[in-house]
Amino acid sequence: MRFAFLSDIHGNATALEAVLNDLQGQQIDQIYILGDLCFRGPEPKRVLELVQGSGAKVLKGNADEWLIRGFKDGEIPKERLELFQKERDWTLSRLDQEDLDYLKNLPTEFLIDDGQDLIVHAFHATPASLFDAVPVDDSAKIENDIMIRDEADIYIYGHTHHPYIRSIHGKNVVNTGSVGMPFDGHPLSSYVIIDIEDGNHSIQLKRVPYNREHVVEIYKQSGYPNIEEMGAVVYYAVQPK
Repeated sequence: MRFAFLSDIHGNATALEAVLNDLQGQQIDQIYILGDLCFRGPEPKRVLELVQGSGAKVLKGNADEWLIRGFKDGEIPKERLELFQKERDWTLSRLDQEDLDYLKNLPTEFLIDDGQDLIVHAFHATPASLFDAVPVDDSAKIENDIMIRDEADIYIYGHTHHPYIRSIHGKNVVNTGSVGMPFDGHPLSSYVIIDIEDGNHSIQLKRVPYNREHVVEIYKQSGYPNIEEMGAVVYYAVQPK
């Protein structure tokens, strides 16, 4: 079996299309998308169309939850709340109720058992939260917050936009990185392929180039309310302040 895992598209349809094109011909048995589909990018509706047409199994992320119900106290710094609200309103104006119902009804985790004595636990941020950030270098937090299901052999998530593969206690912990908005200084979309055969597995972290200049231009043409910051994030793959 060969599975592809991707996450954190954030309305960047150009990047998603590049990843889906890269997956063609790789004999993928199932694509899994681990949340954050639409919010903060210039083409939220087109992303949803690509996701729904991909045949992927899809999870909800924190940015999807924000579109559904707004922001709760403490989730956004107070000095940035007004700007985030403008970005949310802009995104909502390009979606309809059917789109929001789709996001609302997404599950929050997958437990994937391929029948070959290997189990993959997939989620957006942690199994218990769509919002908690678990960094690569915090082994204690990884063990306590990520590796909750003892029966799993591989734990895979997104949310932080920093891809990695680690081995802890003989199990693999994997972050897919981000399709549409990497934060690790490498402005290429990232995703993960897991190959499983006869109870053994291999994990590949893949990077895919896409036309960043085109995405920045779409931000500008669309009248996005935070063009300069988001354009820089996409172009330079750095986390916004």
